[in-house]
This record gives sequence, C-alpha cells and structure tokens, in this order.
Amino acid sequence: MSARLDGQVALVTGAASGMGAAIVRRFCAEGARVHAAGLQPALLRALAQDTGASAWPCDIADDRAVRALLEAVVGAHGRVDILVNAAGIIHEDDGATIDDAVWQKTLDVNLSGTMRVCRAALPAMQRQRAGVILNIASVAAFNASAGMASYAASKAGLIAFTRTLANRYGAEGIRANCLAPGWVRTPMSETEMRAARAARGIGVEEASAALTDRIALRRVGTAEEMAACA
Repeated sequence: MSARLDGQVALVTGAASGMGAAIVRRFCAEGARVHAAGLQPALLRALAQDTGASAWPCDIADDRAVRALLEAVVGAHGRVDILVNAAGIIHEDDGATIDDAVWQKTLDVNLSGTMRVCRAALPAMQRQRAGVILNIASVAAFNASAGMASYAASKAGLIAFTRTLANRYGAEGIRANCLAPGWVRTPMSETEMRAARAARGIGVEEASAALTDRIALRRVGTAEEMAACA
C-alpha cells in the first residue's frame, strides 16, 4: 500500500462487517489510526486484532453514545481527520404498507444516525480547519427498486444532508462526499436477497440472473472495491 493515510485519525461506523469492515482494513493498510465503531462487539474485536484498529461498540441511534465516542477519539488524539459513516439498515417495504416503526427506525439509523456522528465530529474538524466526511449512501437514492421505500428515502435524505455539509464547511477545509454504491456483496445485501427470493418464490440462480442483468458490468460489486473508492 502507499501509506497515503499515514498518521491520519479515522473513525468508521458500521465497521463490524461489509463495507465498513473493508474500509477499516484498507485504511489501516494505508497507515491510518482507525477507530472501528459498530453494534457487534465480537466482530469488532476480531477486526481490531486483525488490523490494529481500535474497537468501539456504539449505537449511532443513541446520541449520548455518539457524543461519548467522539469525545474519546478526539481526546485520544486531539483530532479526527476522517469520518466514514457506513452504518445502515434495510427493510423491504412499499408505500402502501410502510410500518411506522420500520420507517422511523430506518431513518433514525441511516439518516439521523449519520447526522449525529457528523454533528459530534464537526467541532473538532472546525478547530483543526481540516477534515473529510464520507457518507455511504446508495444508488437507491436515485433509482430505487420496488420494495425499498424507507431505505431509498433515507439514502436520498443522506445525499441532501451531505451536500449541505459540503457547502457549509468546504471553506473551512472540511470536505464532505457520498459514495452511492449499487449492489455490493455484503452480509446485509445477502439478507436482502434471501428475503426477496422468499417473497417472490424464485430460486437463487433466477434471482441472481435477474439482478446481474440490471448491472452494466453484469456482476455485483465487492466491499473491497468500495473500500478502494473510500
């Protein structure tokens, strides 16, 4: 690796698996001091042992927990240079059948949760007049499939929120961007695929063919590719 992140302090949420874990691995390989936050302590500990990252169990739906996490990270280093918000959830639903609790939970994690982490990290970035915020959105924000009502709405809101950050804080040396992946092979996407197969009564091969036919490269992405983009 190039060590282009040598000495940079990075915080990655949703780090226990999938894209978050891949980003932790890539950032550590590039020389960053990485703090990996998520809801699965055992997976975080294993990732930390494997990469040298620090493991931080944290629920981003809990504002007090988020503030405590940022205080600890900034307190340990005096700064936070990179924030990656990869935490997210998905639940299949449609406009006519949305459950209020599912809608609220999806927004609370995917949109409000990301907002909480950004809000807690921004004062440190403002003091140092430098920083990078990378929020993981989704192509669903632009071209959502049926059955993704709550998820697509949360990711579209996340893109709009990120644009406000870029416009407000760019002059202070803080860059804010989104990644908007299509289908990426992660534990969350595999769970979604199983649910879709069950709902439609189709097999694995049929479901996979229908999915890849909609993708220009005729294959799904990998978490490592998203980490390279990050």
